Amino acid sequence: MENGTHYRTCHLCEAMCGVAIEVREGHVTSIKGDEDDPLSQGHICPKAVALQDLHEDPERLRKPVRRTTDGWQEMEWDEAFDLVASRLHRVRKEHGRNSIGAYLGNPNVHNHGSLVATMPFLRALGTQNRFSATSNDQLPHMLASLEMFGHQILFPIPDIDRTELFICIGANPMASNGSLMTVPDFRGRLKALKGRGGKMVVVDPRRTETGKLADEFHFIRPGTDALLLMAMVHTLFEEDMVNLGHAEQWTKDVDLVRLAALGFTPEAVSDTTGMPAADIRNLARQLATTPRAALYTRMGTSTQAFGGVATWLAYVLNILTGKLDSTGGMMFTQPAIDLIALGGMSGQNGHFGKRFSRVKKLPEFAGEYPSSTIADEILTPGEGQIRAFVTVAGNPVLSSPNGGRLDEAFAGLDFMVSVDYYLNETTRHADVILPPTAGLERSHYDLIFSMFAVRNTAKYSPALFDAGKDTRHDWQILLELAHRLEKKRKGGRLPLRSEMGWRAFKQIGPDPILDLMLRAGPYGANIGPARGLVQPAIDLVMDILPERHPLRSLAKMSPLNRHWQDLPKGLSISALKELPNGVDLGPLRPCMPGRLFTRDGKVNLAPRRYLQDLGRLHALLQAPPADRLLLIGRRHVRSNNSWMHNSQRLVKGKERCTLMIHPKDAARCGLQAGDSAEVGSTSGQIVLPVEITEDVMAGVVSIPHGWGHHREGTGQSVAVAHAGASINDVLSDQEIDPLVGTSVLNGQTVSVKVWRADRQRKQA
Repeated sequence: MENGTHYRTCHLCEAMCGVAIEVREGHVTSIKGDEDDPLSQGHICPKAVALQDLHEDPERLRKPVRRTTDGWQEMEWDEAFDLVASRLHRVRKEHGRNSIGAYLGNPNVHNHGSLVATMPFLRALGTQNRFSATSNDQLPHMLASLEMFGHQILFPIPDIDRTELFICIGANPMASNGSLMTVPDFRGRLKALKGRGGKMVVVDPRRTETGKLADEFHFIRPGTDALLLMAMVHTLFEEDMVNLGHAEQWTKDVDLVRLAALGFTPEAVSDTTGMPAADIRNLARQLATTPRAALYTRMGTSTQAFGGVATWLAYVLNILTGKLDSTGGMMFTQPAIDLIALGGMSGQNGHFGKRFSRVKKLPEFAGEYPSSTIADEILTPGEGQIRAFVTVAGNPVLSSPNGGRLDEAFAGLDFMVSVDYYLNETTRHADVILPPTAGLERSHYDLIFSMFAVRNTAKYSPALFDAGKDTRHDWQILLELAHRLEKKRKGGRLPLRSEMGWRAFKQIGPDPILDLMLRAGPYGANIGPARGLVQPAIDLVMDILPERHPLRSLAKMSPLNRHWQDLPKGLSISALKELPNGVDLGPLRPCMPGRLFTRDGKVNLAPRRYLQDLGRLHALLQAPPADRLLLIGRRHVRSNNSWMHNSQRLVKGKERCTLMIHPKDAARCGLQAGDSAEVGSTSGQIVLPVEITEDVMAGVVSIPHGWGHHREGTGQSVAVAHAGASINDVLSDQEIDPLVGTSVLNGQTVSVKVWRADRQRKQA
């Protein structure tokens, strides 16, 4: 790689920050924010500087390794591919196609190469036992989008750059940089919001980094957000503040929502939520009377026992107050590569509950079962029991509930393979690890998070460093395994046409496909004077063909659709290479009802599955608040889920893996500053330092997500030296939201007591 400054998008979190990387003699000498990036405008968070650490980490695997009685042994790639394909094929042949399980971790969605290759690989595996981080994260949002708007990834995004009121419930964008809201430099955007006379309201069981900057903050008891939101809906109807604005003409079933909210008055929910009725009413009034306002919810509301209903109600509140598809409210992106339209064109809008898991009978979503049932499917004997497992860029032992049980499950498999460049808490159980190239060694275009951005932008970055001939990109690994599995399934040979197709796919790679999607998208081909000749044909197709006809869908998403005629044109990879800082494609803009994918072209405000779940919510309302400690997670700006703890510059400094506890609860548990606490549940016990603070609500304790690097056999020395404790070792995998299947990561009951090292030694 030539010396000089190179511009990229940081792929280490959701923010899509632009970075300027200085390279001298093949080494990174500095990483700074790219001031000319149209989305981040010079902002980066501490994680961006760890790009160099990940690239240069001597503990990162570069060649395949296999487990032997003498430890890990390096392999050649062909030998590794043969071994993995043979073992997976054998398990499938002996025990059936569902005897293989597969788990995809979050880093896959930051990688367009992996995204392109994942589906062929999963088809070659042929298993229905598929899992991902989705059910531990955003599944309630995906289900609400599918049920209400007709497409699983059609997410409304806060138009934060133009709003006057930002209501943030169960989210911490100061630490996350926006989750399902790609928003680099949230602090700067919040300062601008307040500078134009706006305000931010935060509701959370913990006074988070975001909560500390709020103009108005309210504590709420974990797991009761749905009651708060339903009481706000009740207030809107009771005080005649419902006004859908232009959404009224394409929204149905408003009366059903009114009836559903009748019993949930602010006074009725106050004791259970811990929020005064007057505050609940005032919150509803602010949302209704502020012309440009957005109500945003995230992990705290979605990963709880009522996450499905709470997420639906957040969408409902934005719609009832006229904030959907409205400037300054909740809007939809129009990305350069429109995966939403592509999915709709092929009929892949999403589906839910087409089949159910073998043991717990949990519903699938888009072909995946909830991750909380992985251990069940491995440990429970019978037809369809998982005997082999594949992980791709994931560490479910630390990121899914009941990590100890997952440890046991993975240890007992017949065969396991991991596509990962670290020996971590999950991959240590693998028989073979296939390490892909790191982020700076491959090209980058953020297909997924550009769909959630608070502004429409596009940016392509070539690989910064040559990966070397003895390495493989993740897409190459997945396609090679898929090809070999298909050949074995067909008896060792494929038809000539199929064989040529596989070879061509592996040769061209993902970038030409990316280029084609850019050219065919709304900002794509600019045909100049020829438009006058082609446009009448496109208009005719749009007018005469049925809504769901493939040709009409293709015309609808093309740059020749009149709806996109005022958008910038000419995007392609070559064009973006000429604009290394990225290109600004403009602010979010109204797009409804043309963006809807529901059969009748209307927003379904009251899907029946949510109404049917309200009986549980009534039961919660009638149950007296219990005197118990409720556990919630938290995130830090220097962490990203369960990885990046092997970067010394990110883990150094003050201990961050602590138990936050309110002074009253600390006194009741006999805890003092400097103590360590034992946190326990039916799933296990962990020990960690105590942090006594009034930043958590009384009755609530908080532990950060992603730590717990103490297990033997991991190959990350820095992470092990800062091991911390895993919150998922005390979270039960039996507690789920029955509506959606999401793991309950917030609101489980735990015990807390003083941990005494001398007592532990005596017991031993």
